[in-house]
Amino acid sequence: MSSEDAITVADVLAPPAQSCKRIVPVILAGGSGTRLWPMSREQFPKQLIGVVGRDSLLQATVTRMDGFAGGFDIDTQPVIVCGEEHRFTTEEQVRLCGVGAKIIVEPARRDTAPALTLAALAIAGAGDDAIMLAMPSDHSIANLPALHAAIETAASYAERGMIVTLGVPPTRPDTGFGYIRIGESLGEGVHLIDRFVEKPAAELAAQYVAAQTYWWNSGIFVVRASVWLDALAHLNGEMHATCMAALRDGHADDHFIRPCPHQFGRVPSDSIDYAVMEHIGGGSDAPCKGVVVPLSAGWSDLGSWDAVWEAMEKDGLGNVGSGRVLFEGATSSYARSEGGRLVACVGTTNVVVVDTDDAVLVADRSHAQDIKRLVARIREQHAPEADAHRKVRRPWGFYDSIEHGDRFQVKRIVVTPGARLSLQMHHHRAEHWVVVRGTALVTRGEEQFLLSENESTFIPLGVRHRLENPGKVQLEIIEVQSGSYLGEDDIVRLDDCYGRA
Repeated sequence: MSSEDAITVADVLAPPAQSCKRIVPVILAGGSGTRLWPMSREQFPKQLIGVVGRDSLLQATVTRMDGFAGGFDIDTQPVIVCGEEHRFTTEEQVRLCGVGAKIIVEPARRDTAPALTLAALAIAGAGDDAIMLAMPSDHSIANLPALHAAIETAASYAERGMIVTLGVPPTRPDTGFGYIRIGESLGEGVHLIDRFVEKPAAELAAQYVAAQTYWWNSGIFVVRASVWLDALAHLNGEMHATCMAALRDGHADDHFIRPCPHQFGRVPSDSIDYAVMEHIGGGSDAPCKGVVVPLSAGWSDLGSWDAVWEAMEKDGLGNVGSGRVLFEGATSSYARSEGGRLVACVGTTNVVVVDTDDAVLVADRSHAQDIKRLVARIREQHAPEADAHRKVRRPWGFYDSIEHGDRFQVKRIVVTPGARLSLQMHHHRAEHWVVVRGTALVTRGEEQFLLSENESTFIPLGVRHRLENPGKVQLEIIEVQSGSYLGEDDIVRLDDCYGRA
């Protein structure tokens, strides 16, 4: 596009060529959230955790548009893009919200641009050119009416063919956020986007805030499906083509849309900002323009424990406690007890303490961004605390590793009513099962039998077996494993109703 063809402010403000009054929430739920370790782990990241309330951040995002009363219709079936390892927990949490979602399962992580592209292709492929409201699943927003008002304004620009982002006027210099330099005013606080800026150093962040022309990048985008796809095809044709191939060669089942792993493996990894938004500022030759709408709604991306502390209600001395926590002479501290133990902070200042079943974090709040480096070191040591909690969720329920030692391991296994584990065998371990609650239907070799409370059975090494809960209450068993190797990869699945390999 030449400078003579560049989109003008008049074009931005012109009525839409084709009206579109339908908004489809698109929830990006593929992050790992390592800065909120030890609560957030690779296998159970922060969006699945109740960081600032009883509901998980994902559940809060799913219900965030409830009560929207603007001039646009909100689709009650959001599109959620998540990773393969989190699909069952994502589905369960959404179901508990009473929402029927379309869940797209990424075979591998490729950042936010491919995730939004899969959603846009799925929406457009259904013959729809709805306005997408793309929201990360790990944010906190205190004032929902203010959010709804900003989204209605953003949708009115997206309807005209703009790519719109919500920018947060900064309240302090912060090195943990990206920034947007605002351009020409469109009225009512709305601006063209001049450019996107990466996370700055502290001195530069202070200059941005003082200039009053830089807003925090919220990561929330509002855009028509066709506009996003056209912009991506223009700016990153390879990503557009490979995402199309992945969805075309994929398949859908009762619960999930599953792009082809081989094709998706060819998709370039990139964020929405890098792939598109950095190219649609002032003077660019992109086929559309970017608009930023102000968001003043108590927004936080909860990217660190310091951000969690900022977002929560504090006592008179600036402390935040969750679980069994006591403060004595402490100020501006955050403490959380997840394992049921008492956490006591005496005389602490600007400290974060997080206690879980298998790890304790103690950090200065000003160094909360450094936790990501700590998790990398834990992973380099091949320690399990980087990836999984002691309590591991599965589509049939969960297990809790109570104790382990040389050649033995003890687990508490809980199976939800009507659920069953895969039919499986092990090469290196035998198992003893004791039922402590409920009724178990056991398959052992060619046998099948019921076990009631206080009854037990033995599964020899190499024998195929399955555990099921035929009852209406939770089944709880204690499993004692013994053998030369007790890793989770010593599972040969012979049949599985959840489609796991």
